[in-house]
Amino acid sequence: MGFWYDKTIKPYLFRKDPEAAHHLAVRGMHLASSVQPLCRLLARLNRPGGRCRPIELFGLHFPNAVGLAAGFDKDGVCWPAAAALGFGHVEIGTVTAQRQPGNPRPRVFRYPQEEAVINRMGFNNDGAEIVAQRLARQPRRRRTVPLGINIGKSRAVGIDDAAEDYLASFRALADHADYITINVSSPNTPDLRLLQESSHLAGLLGTLCEANLHRTQDQGKTRVPLLIKIAPDLSYRQIDALLETAADLGLDGVIATNTTLDRPGPCATMRESGGLSGRPLRTRATDIVRYIHRHTEGKLPIIGVGGIHDLEAAGEKMDAGASLVQIYTGMIYQGPFFARDVARALAHHQRADWI
Repeated sequence: MGFWYDKTIKPYLFRKDPEAAHHLAVRGMHLASSVQPLCRLLARLNRPGGRCRPIELFGLHFPNAVGLAAGFDKDGVCWPAAAALGFGHVEIGTVTAQRQPGNPRPRVFRYPQEEAVINRMGFNNDGAEIVAQRLARQPRRRRTVPLGINIGKSRAVGIDDAAEDYLASFRALADHADYITINVSSPNTPDLRLLQESSHLAGLLGTLCEANLHRTQDQGKTRVPLLIKIAPDLSYRQIDALLETAADLGLDGVIATNTTLDRPGPCATMRESGGLSGRPLRTRATDIVRYIHRHTEGKLPIIGVGGIHDLEAAGEKMDAGASLVQIYTGMIYQGPFFARDVARALAHHQRADWI
């Protein structure tokens, strides 16, 4: 399948503007999502198979360890097809309380030699209420994998009002999410990363944790696991402070990491602004996964993201302490069946651990 993608589909997509190619892929997957028999057929063909060990995490059942990272399906329009391609979970978003167009175009740039992408999308999305209405028309009983919803700050909202803005998104989307990711780490919304600092983070997370508790007590609903997605550009001292806040408030996990503002190695000549993803992020993201795992003595679940461009890189994240991994840029370069291939490789990795 990889050969077929490299020789036919990839050259066609790479001749297009990156964002136009992305929209084409989303439209195709949206069409597939609307045809239930096709989704079921794809799901059967793309099962990891073998003795893949399902993963129980946050009270959820993940059929395999590989998820689709936020950013591909921003508005929740095509995630059922992603599940059928072999992903063990899908994270949609980032969704904001206010509908917004994002940053001016062009805002996505490929670097094939480095298997990297720079984006400065800026949380373009339909807004929490519209996404919630869309998800309400997609029955939960049909889900075959957990659905995460990634929420962020609306651009027009100041830092001091961020907690209420996130809360509006949480209230709109919580009933439709298997877990919610609190995105305070995108580099493409002004001042967003300031929310990772202790002076802001405790109030934001506290507000969301309290709302989560109230919905279970007052409305009798199931508690939604809350995760936080962090930047790879934090110092270890900053990570320590963030983890302390997360532990104090009982967060369920951390996603490490988002895109980076750094330009390591051959990326130093890249002049476009925005977050860098792909192969150049591999080492830094893995180092942060390993650090968090050791710092928390393995007690805080980690989803490892960043630089997973081959099967070895996925296993590296798991060996460093990740319970799950997510991919996105790797799929751009390796094709739509990359998740299935990674999941099968990790299943083999799991079997080796059992022996």
